[in-house]
Amino acid sequence: MPSLDVPHPREVFELQGQAGPEEAFEDARARGRLHHAWLLTGPEGVGKATFAYRAARRLLGAPPDRAHGVLGASPEHPVSRQIIARAHPDLLVLERVGEDGKPRKVIPVDDARKLSEFFSKSPASAPHRVAIIDAADDLNVNAANALLKTLEEPPPRGVLLMVSHSPGRLLATIRSRCRRLAFGALGLEEAAAFVRARGDFNMEESLRLSRMAGGPPGKALQLAAADALAMDDAARALLEHLPRVDEAFTLSLADRFKGGEGQAQFNLLFDRLAERVHGLAANAAAQRMGALDRWAQAWETLQRLPREVEGLNLDRTDALFAALNELRQAARA
Repeated sequence: MPSLDVPHPREVFELQGQAGPEEAFEDARARGRLHHAWLLTGPEGVGKATFAYRAARRLLGAPPDRAHGVLGASPEHPVSRQIIARAHPDLLVLERVGEDGKPRKVIPVDDARKLSEFFSKSPASAPHRVAIIDAADDLNVNAANALLKTLEEPPPRGVLLMVSHSPGRLLATIRSRCRRLAFGALGLEEAAAFVRARGDFNMEESLRLSRMAGGPPGKALQLAAADALAMDDAARALLEHLPRVDEAFTLSLADRFKGGEGQAQFNLLFDRLAERVHGLAANAAAQRMGALDRWAQAWETLQRLPREVEGLNLDRTDALFAALNELRQAARA
């Protein structure tokens, strides 16, 4: 697996392809018309959280550094250093990663309740107090209601920056109290250049990662760090040899499914298989081949099995061979 280190958004000082949202935010700030709550929407991995930290640096007093873009600030400025160290007294961050460093399924209500107390205080050392929620989609029901109470009583010098990949899932009352900034996906070539600049990948590999991610460069980097290229190569090899199955090769793949990170590798392989099988099904439909139903059924199995394996604690190796058996039947049809 590659040793690509994907930095946290608080450590990132460049943002590509999002000048529009940055200019809109800076214009509102410069004109003294800064809204108290901003909803940052768009596909996952396009830079919404990176924007939130860029905006936070400026709101907390870091001077502009145009060498780093519209909302750029120097990484060496004390405000930037405090944010990187998670030590700025006027910044509160709510995210799924807990204080122990482990990811949680949701952002709990106790975290959301911290917002009210945080915004009730005056800034300690900055022009504003800033809270970042990454992502608002992760708030559980009670946490969302606690957030709503904060939005209903806007703090005088407080600014809330909320990342959302699926704003339609948020309470309408939350959406209505925020100003929305929409972030679009980068083009494949632009996203590939972003990936290539941050990892040891050639252009073809960077393009593959960007296509897998659907464009968002942050998601492409996450896929790169998860060794998605190797899993995509494995999926291609498995399908190319159908209806024959190389048992030794398959068992070597299954070795990657062991341990705590095994489920993620299992999910990634099935995702790559499903993507390629979808293409085979589309080709069968275009050529009016009789195997269409078989390929469609195999695709549904590839979509379903990872959820069942994780939810029911099923054996991942057995599940892989079961899926391959269904793919063999589709290849023979």
